[in-house]
Amino acid sequence: MTAVKLFLALLLSLSLATSPATTPPAKTVYVYLCEGPYSMVYHKSDHCRGLSHCSTQIDTVTLQEAQILGRRPCKLEYK
Repeated sequence: MTAVKLFLALLLSLSLATSPATTPPAKTVYVYLCEGPYSMVYHKSDHCRGLSHCSTQIDTVTLQEAQILGRRPCKLEYK
């Protein structure tokens, strides 16, 4: 029985040694926002047709920031 326990302990220690200690960070996704007072969407491309109507500045933010601001995805791109 001790040989089996020793083998299992060795196997477990080898699997832990080859496993990464932490998971890699998620890739940050950037989106584009029109800073107009009535703008309510975010765009995945700065060349989106919807941004051609923007009369103010276009900002680049993370997807998470856009969602926190209450923006929804552009219907022209996210079909």
